[in-house]
Amino acid sequence: MSGHRRHLKWDKLDNTGNLFPVIAKPGMSNVYRVSVLLKEEINEELLQKALEQVLPYFDIFQYHMKKGLFWYYLEAGQNPFPKVEKEHTYPCQYIDPDNNREHLFRLTYYKNRINLEVFHAVTDGNGAFAFLKEITYQYIRNAHPELKGEVKDSLASDTSLNTEDSYVQNYKRKARKTYKTKKAVIVKGEKFIVNQMGIMHGLINLSDIKAAAKSYGVTINQYLVGVYTWAIYKSYLKLRASDKPISTAVPVNLRPYFDSDTNKNFFVMVSAIFNAEKDNMTFEEVLAEVTASLKEQITKENLERLFSYNVSNEMNILLRAIPLFIKKIAIAQVYNASAKANTTTMTNLGVMKVSEPYGDYIERFQGMLAMSKGQNIKCTVVSYSDILIATFTASIRETGIQKTFFRKLTEDNVRVSIETNGAYYE
Repeated sequence: MSGHRRHLKWDKLDNTGNLFPVIAKPGMSNVYRVSVLLKEEINEELLQKALEQVLPYFDIFQYHMKKGLFWYYLEAGQNPFPKVEKEHTYPCQYIDPDNNREHLFRLTYYKNRINLEVFHAVTDGNGAFAFLKEITYQYIRNAHPELKGEVKDSLASDTSLNTEDSYVQNYKRKARKTYKTKKAVIVKGEKFIVNQMGIMHGLINLSDIKAAAKSYGVTINQYLVGVYTWAIYKSYLKLRASDKPISTAVPVNLRPYFDSDTNKNFFVMVSAIFNAEKDNMTFEEVLAEVTASLKEQITKENLERLFSYNVSNEMNILLRAIPLFIKKIAIAQVYNASAKANTTTMTNLGVMKVSEPYGDYIERFQGMLAMSKGQNIKCTVVSYSDILIATFTASIRETGIQKTFFRKLTEDNVRVSIETNGAYYE
């Protein structure tokens, strides 16, 4: 596959993207990772070639961040392609554009794993996986020339290159303020050194977890958020009452609700709230409260209201005229207040489907989130084939929450195997 770089000029950040340049810094990178594990070791030269073949088709990954008078914005650049490197640091570290040829993503590999790390201002997990899958397909074609008669050397037919701002396309005026800033439980513990991260993958049998969720009369996502909330209540709060809720931020992909296939950010956060009003509440009580909280919030009308409020502020002529340095102060204050309202984040990036015959070469997909203010542990979920991967990332050494989470799954007859990085053993 060959292609010339398209002649791009500049683009606005989407509504969510406006937040991340204001709050990003070393130690709070707002960088996330999506990975694919192949059934063979990675050849660096072929991966570099695949990146250079695919990148010209994806506008949003070619932009560089610039600071304007009123907003940050994205500008096209003709800098050299980013250099693929063997992974040598902990995941999700701050991307310093000055050390990355101004690109807002990095591509690394380790043994049989390809990692795409993305600054969240560029896109969400949906857009990142679209890019990663195309790089992977191209890599497999490069590594296996025998496939040339079987597959076309081109993008997959279901890959979207749409870069519309779906927030602006779908927002409704007169949205009411929807933010709640009640302080939530904060999970504390002995911290790793800066930029070090504890990682624990749970490889979970998909049919088992479907059966477990069905036995409680809930969806897989509701069940997973319920088990996670239960793990925090049991392991961290020790089944004791708390005057602060356990609040789990749950990103919701808006594309299915608004018929969008944009590669830009298009999600909102809802919060699954559990109020530990008394000691020794049961798992069933926790799950019922979390499920009701999610059901109440995840409706098209409420999701529309959530992002429309943000977009209406962006559209406000008076607010638009405020210089960026003042906006940054206000945005940071709002973020800091809202950050205290969540205990953790659990993001379900969905079911990964791949084009044939590439599935024969792919073992699994997984994702990771960086830490953010007030959140010292997070969980990312990805499904592929007959496996669901739940990946915990943490900036604290204690692993009681993760262990309680996986023990609960086992109690519910869900088969689980665990992998960790070396951070917990140092």
